[in-house]
Amino acid sequence: MKKKMIVNGVEVSTRNKGNALYISLTDIARLKNIEDPSDVIKKWMSNRDSFDFYGLWEELFNPDFNSAEFSRIKVKESGYNAFTMSPTQWKKRVNAIGIIPGAGKYSEGTFAHPDIAMEFASWIDTSFKLYLIKEFQRLKVKEREQLEWDAKRELSKINYRIQTDAIKTNLIVPTLTPKQINFVYASEGDRLNVCLFGKTAAEWREENPDQKGNVRDYANIQQLLVIANMESYNAAMINEGIKPEERTKKLNDMARHQMHVLLQSSSKLLLENK
Repeated sequence: MKKKMIVNGVEVSTRNKGNALYISLTDIARLKNIEDPSDVIKKWMSNRDSFDFYGLWEELFNPDFNSAEFSRIKVKESGYNAFTMSPTQWKKRVNAIGIIPGAGKYSEGTFAHPDIAMEFASWIDTSFKLYLIKEFQRLKVKEREQLEWDAKRELSKINYRIQTDAIKTNLIVPTLTPKQINFVYASEGDRLNVCLFGKTAAEWREENPDQKGNVRDYANIQQLLVIANMESYNAAMINEGIKPEERTKKLNDMARHQMHVLLQSSSKLLLENK
């Protein structure tokens, strides 16, 4: 999936490759030559120091790297004035993975692993490299936070099913109508909403008519973690036959305590990382 960074006013694309986020060399190269960025990349790759760098990267991180061919190129070709190297040649000759060449006239361009892209950016403009490092770090933090949010949301869904099973086993009696059954499930969900968010799902929708989804879709990571814990705790209390009013008080106490602890931990972590 492609993502874009704005680096000191310049749009730089990224794309996922395995577990890494590769950076567009083509976008960076446009700082030097907007009409023919591929020529800039080729000139950098043909530089002996650059060749040694991206060649060493492959030796360290590419288990299928053709080291024999790399050594042959290094001894017999690189360093001479006539030496040229392009992303396509590099990949074809040594089975490289650190640089992904663009395929065809209408491709998205050449991408490289961040280690290589930062070296290329330094060759283009050292100050631009610093801006790129900071923006890339920001993007990675944002990506990690999204992954954490997704994980917490999935955990909340799993625990919600645990809670609904407890409701079905202990609170749904054969004489209830489908409408009454739905009310029981909704009321237990709202019990948690009120204890954590201070409002029911209906109250949140009334206050936010332009928002899609529900109140939990807009929860932060700490709130999602707490509500997942609350769902498990509520299911256990339902199984134990604890009365609704007592469960509400215990859940509210739990929500306040856990949010206090989590927010304190988050604040401490932010201060330590400054």
